[in-house]
Amino acid sequence: MARPAAMPKKRAAPGGAQRPRSRELAAQATRENLLRAAIKVFARNGFAGGRIEQISKAARSYDRMIYYYFGSKEGLFIAVIEEIYRRFNEAESELALDLDAPTDSLVAIVRFIWSYYNRHPEFITLLNSENLHRGKHISKSRRPGEYSSPALSLLERVLHSGARQGVFRSELRARDVYLLIASLGYFYLSNRHTLSTFLGENLEAPEALEHWERFVIDSVLRVVAAGPPLPPLASSTRSHNRSGD
Repeated sequence: MARPAAMPKKRAAPGGAQRPRSRELAAQATRENLLRAAIKVFARNGFAGGRIEQISKAARSYDRMIYYYFGSKEGLFIAVIEEIYRRFNEAESELALDLDAPTDSLVAIVRFIWSYYNRHPEFITLLNSENLHRGKHISKSRRPGEYSSPALSLLERVLHSGARQGVFRSELRARDVYLLIASLGYFYLSNRHTLSTFLGENLEAPEALEHWERFVIDSVLRVVAAGPPLPPLASSTRSHNRSGD
């Protein structure tokens, strides 16, 4: 008895396994394109002034795609703030620091923060916008702890190394030093236009920017330098009582 002919095997459709992956990449590209456009629009107009239609037009996309990927305008703005912090942390992670040379490492961190603020004005304007809203959007982020921990962890390691070598004060907190570095750079750049008029000089001139970078470095190094412990500050209550006597 003759055997039945074998059924021909079904051939996989060409590139069938690649289709889901290609769709995933296309979706990711669309989302990133919308995010880039949103960063530009929100940086220019703030949260209140940045409109969905402006963003979709800048991204050459559609309003419905914004709602599909981000849910709402607020969801998109939260994603924007998350993204600018992610970019900052990613750039900082590329710093090549030698913990055996803590002073040089600290100078490198100061220069990085200053230059990053200077090269990415959208970082400052977006944070200014969010602070006008009292941080209500970023407080709704599902990953708030991811933003500050890399920067503080890096700085903490440098400060500990300097303290072990006796070149930095041992009681320093990474949080305090970070706030010092960030504030000296952030305030200058976020207020450079009004301060240029107030002081009667162009704070955006290359020589002015270079001078301020050197000033910030010198200020930070003086603060962290090892020396005799500082006397404790009198409490505001005690000071008030003395002044009322």
